[in-house]
Amino acid sequence: MRLVDLNSDMGEGFGPWTIGDGVDEHIMPLISSANIATGFHAGDPTTMAQTVKMAAQHGVSIGAHPGFRDLVGFGRRHMIASADELVNDILYQVGALREIAKLHGLTLQHVKPHGALYMHVASNDEIAELLVEKLHALSPELMLYAMHGSNVHKVAKRVGHPVICEFYADRDYDLSGSIVFTRRVGALDPEQVAQKVLRACQEGKVRTVEGEDIPIEFDSICIHSDTPGALALVEATYKALHEAEIDIRSPSQS
Repeated sequence: MRLVDLNSDMGEGFGPWTIGDGVDEHIMPLISSANIATGFHAGDPTTMAQTVKMAAQHGVSIGAHPGFRDLVGFGRRHMIASADELVNDILYQVGALREIAKLHGLTLQHVKPHGALYMHVASNDEIAELLVEKLHALSPELMLYAMHGSNVHKVAKRVGHPVICEFYADRDYDLSGSIVFTRRVGALDPEQVAQKVLRACQEGKVRTVEGEDIPIEFDSICIHSDTPGALALVEATYKALHEAEIDIRSPSQS
């Protein structure tokens, strides 16, 4: 791999509250794509606008990061709702960010559901079908970030909707190829994370929680900005990729 996207979740505060270490301004110059919280799990309109402006200043491509309607649980609790309701919630959030982006001369590159909604879309046939159908009708060029082999990835490939597969640097994998979902992530060793990313890029493999290697296919690397010590993780990964002569570039800039 000689080229890869590096994405991170941005703008995940709300009003006077910040999530994680509050290091968005330091992470933004190091990444190529920003997933911007759109109000339901985090992110108020002013935070969204400030984050879009910061992305524009650093030439970072932006995407909507819609979540469950769950501010208290930061979108990491599963919410019971119909596929129609959830897709309408996603489109509502995408529309909000799209208008703010226009004010700064930016267009949305992608949509990436957040947290428990991401996992729900990945595994539920009905919402995967409906989400891809609606996004494809609304904006056939709007990329959808997903796990390789997930339901939404398969549907997007079938209908010809652009899909970007992710590798999660700061999450564990199991033998099924899925990430091990957790509401709380502890501090990680930056060098171990960087080497995990480098191995995935160079060998196409990742070690699972069961202690076995599995193949991994991806176009983008994700490091969450709310992970404890996120800045050090991004810095170490950025350094490792550059030393390996792997360019960091967003899909729309490739």
